[in-house]
Amino acid sequence: MKIQVTADLLDGLVLALLAQKDYYGYALTQDMQKAISISESTMYPVLRRMRNNGYLTTYDQSYQGRNRRYYKITATGQVHLKRVLTMWNNYKDSLDKVFSGAAEEDR
Repeated sequence: MKIQVTADLLDGLVLALLAQKDYYGYALTQDMQKAISISESTMYPVLRRMRNNGYLTTYDQSYQGRNRRYYKITATGQVHLKRVLTMWNNYKDSLDKVFSGAAEEDR
């Protein structure tokens, strides 16, 4: 079963990783794939949108003769991350109540 990931949750996951360290696109996609199924072709438009919203900035750094574009969380991104974490915790708590009630009925 595949659970759909909303744009807010996707933003939160990206920002949570960027709050730990700066990432270049491919590495960020690889770490995101540890949690959810997402392709590079989906990831880059998300990163562009988030940059346009002011949640992250970019800078280029040379690596083996090529430039890598790194993404860095901004202060606005930190605020958005806190907002998403609050929404996630409220959502998770409401689901946990329903699931724990169902588990108690099975006993």
